[in-house]
Amino acid sequence: MIHGDDFAGLAAACAAAACFDGAIAFQALEARDIPRDRALSLSLLARLIRRPRWALATGMAILGWPFQLLALSLAPLSLVQPTLALGLILLLFLGSRMLHERVGRREALATAAIVGGVVGMTFSAPKNTDAYNGDWRLITVIGILAAVAAIPYLVGGRASRPAGLQLASAGAAISASALLSKLVTDELAGHHVVAALGWGAATAAAALVGLLGEMSALQRRTVSRVAPPIFVISTVVPVLFAPFLTGERWGHTPLGGVVIVVSLAAVALGGAMLGQSKAVGTLMTASHKEEAQRAEAR
Repeated sequence: MIHGDDFAGLAAACAAAACFDGAIAFQALEARDIPRDRALSLSLLARLIRRPRWALATGMAILGWPFQLLALSLAPLSLVQPTLALGLILLLFLGSRMLHERVGRREALATAAIVGGVVGMTFSAPKNTDAYNGDWRLITVIGILAAVAAIPYLVGGRASRPAGLQLASAGAAISASALLSKLVTDELAGHHVVAALGWGAATAAAALVGLLGEMSALQRRTVSRVAPPIFVISTVVPVLFAPFLTGERWGHTPLGGVVIVVSLAAVALGGAMLGQSKAVGTLMTASHKEEAQRAEAR
């Protein structure tokens, strides 16, 4: 059922989505120009931060976090996180309008799945809560995500498929940052500023690990092979953990949570399909091709 602040939270989540997905296009271009031996190293980020376009794009992504916090303070995490998928539709629109890439049946179905899923979430989302389970459940959830995020750093060069581990690490870290962001808003709602700052620092650390894993994966794979799995992980995992950690009561929603699960699956499937779309992928590589052509012309 719809609650008073859900639509305001939905609007804030849309603004966050525009910032997050607008940033990855330019971040991807710069990451592929850095030698692969810098993967999973802070020196990778140190090199990227010196590049104005990457720094500007990252600033855009950081700007999206306050919008995400606002959204989480107004609406439940199970509504906010899937709504971030709408940013992919923005990339599809830009790729179609700016580069005249054809939008086919696949893209249309993917867009319909995302929009339908978000609408389903909006009309079935549970009531937002300002309290979280700070007992063993918190330790379990964060511990699992931290362990997955740490795997490529522990395995190092022994991994046979490093890009796959980097994707899993990035997805787990970004999932953790979403859950930790919710804890920040809960503490702020209770006027616990010190605790909110502590969770904010943890969120920043998780986001940094996620960014490093994502940029490392982009050095080895194309955007169309990096964006979909990270998107699916970071969309599905936080929502599935939400009842366990944040106290969302899916049992009080239509069909006892079935509508939420179906809507979440639709968003995840649509997002994975759009991430592999030529219109989206071309948008993220066109600028790089143009620069290469200008360099050859000189």
